[in-house]
Amino acid sequence: MTQPTSYGGRPLTPAPGAPTPELLVARFRGHARRLTWSAIVLIAVAGVCGYLYGNLPAPFENWMLLAAAAGVVLLLVLLPFVAWWGHVYTITTRRVLERRGLFGVRHRELMHVRGYRLQVRRGILPRMWGAGTITLSNGVDEPLRLANIPSVELVHEALVDQVEVNQILAHRDAQPLPPGPPPVPPAPPTQ
Repeated sequence: MTQPTSYGGRPLTPAPGAPTPELLVARFRGHARRLTWSAIVLIAVAGVCGYLYGNLPAPFENWMLLAAAAGVVLLLVLLPFVAWWGHVYTITTRRVLERRGLFGVRHRELMHVRGYRLQVRRGILPRMWGAGTITLSNGVDEPLRLANIPSVELVHEALVDQVEVNQILAHRDAQPLPPGPPPVPPAPPTQ
């Protein structure tokens, strides 16, 4: 089943006073360039293990080499990857959510309808990668910082659009409904 669309191909706005569903706009993590050093360490550890396995001096054994390599991989590769994987930003049609952690999960959210100030910071290196940091501040809560975001300009545009749409819908819903039957929406053009 498809939803009816209006003339511009955009979905019809909900009737005044009708609840609007919360839809997912975007879900993303920080830029993966953070994991560059982890990838270099993993390649180096694999190379060193391949070279030294079976060629160690007398007091050392191969299991010692593999245990040391596993410790280095755990600390310098796996832990940074799990930290990166566990930090997710989500933009919906109602709010911006930040989730940190895999086991002890912390959530922060900021509602679009309240409005907030957007500040984009991009240094020279993040600009080359198309990344940046967006700070959302509503003046009441602690600012929400979306750090090291890929495609920062696209995310900025999506956030501005969501704030605008939510404030328009909130203003429209705050107006009293006119008495009488609701107006009938125009029929979509036939092709």
